[in-house]
Amino acid sequence: MGDVAMTVPVIRAFVEQSRSVGTSVKITVVSRPFFKPFFDGIENVNFFAVDVKERHKGFLGLLKLYSDLKKLNIDAVADLHNVLRSQIIRNLFALSGKKVAFTDKGRAEKRALTRAQNKVFKPTKTMIERHVETFKKLGFKLDLSNPQFPQKADLSKEILEISGEKANHKWIGIAPFAQYDSKVYPQDLMQKVIDELSSDSNNNIFLFGGGNKESEILNLFALGKDNVINVAGKLKLPQELDLISNLDVMLSMDSGNAHIAAMLGLKVITLWGATHPFAGFAPFNQPLENCLVSDREKFPQLPTSVYGNKKVKGYEEAMRTIPVEAIVEKIRAKTDLLYEARPLR
Repeated sequence: MGDVAMTVPVIRAFVEQSRSVGTSVKITVVSRPFFKPFFDGIENVNFFAVDVKERHKGFLGLLKLYSDLKKLNIDAVADLHNVLRSQIIRNLFALSGKKVAFTDKGRAEKRALTRAQNKVFKPTKTMIERHVETFKKLGFKLDLSNPQFPQKADLSKEILEISGEKANHKWIGIAPFAQYDSKVYPQDLMQKVIDELSSDSNNNIFLFGGGNKESEILNLFALGKDNVINVAGKLKLPQELDLISNLDVMLSMDSGNAHIAAMLGLKVITLWGATHPFAGFAPFNQPLENCLVSDREKFPQLPTSVYGNKKVKGYEEAMRTIPVEAIVEKIRAKTDLLYEARPLR
């Protein structure tokens, strides 16, 4: 999910900047149908839903996918995923004479960053920068130094029944989960973060997650707090995106929710355990100071992996070195800046 979300600011900028110089472009985004709402509202962008369960399943399915896409009269292919399936498709287009380019994921630099011995601890290129390079390989100019973001969405009646009217409240999103436990802030400490933020009646806190287990934990976080709302399972993805677009700040792990919030133009605070923003997955357009990382003096092998899927003995508690107070202070600082010009009544 995060990989797809990180392409959105690049595609949006490409369309807008092409239009500004009088160039007409049409982009077809090829991905799983779940991700279509990410691209809704971007002009000249069509979405092609890949049917990986039936029509486009397996190698023969990839041949059908190529045949389907060829009918769209595509001039060039930008492979922003660079995995086996997309490599096959782009190579078929290349063989047919189309110009193709792919995103170099910088695997060698990331291995050097995450290895235990002779670690090279320095920033690698962000995935956003790598995607920009892909478009440049195709001959297009692209500049993301002054990004544009969509307007905050109008909230439907169904959303407002859950969120209530915003009025002058500060809306804070918290997405406390990630794919791997090594990237999840300890539950007892996250409870303290939520308790502290919810003690201010001007704050409304929205908790994001999915599945029964996560929803149960979110219910515990919200227990007894009228201004803490668990939205897990209550909204469809387009509605969830609309709600997120109206938040003032999002607190997230190194996970897809961070990139979703960033693509919508929010201020995003991220917490990092086994992973690190130097691997190139910091949310788009966020200062490094918004990335709160675990203590490398106490845990010098950090980051131990790019995605958090590698377990290192003795590093299970690394995220406990991120103080609750630092998280709360960072969120308050971001929301206070937003409301200085329009003080709460």
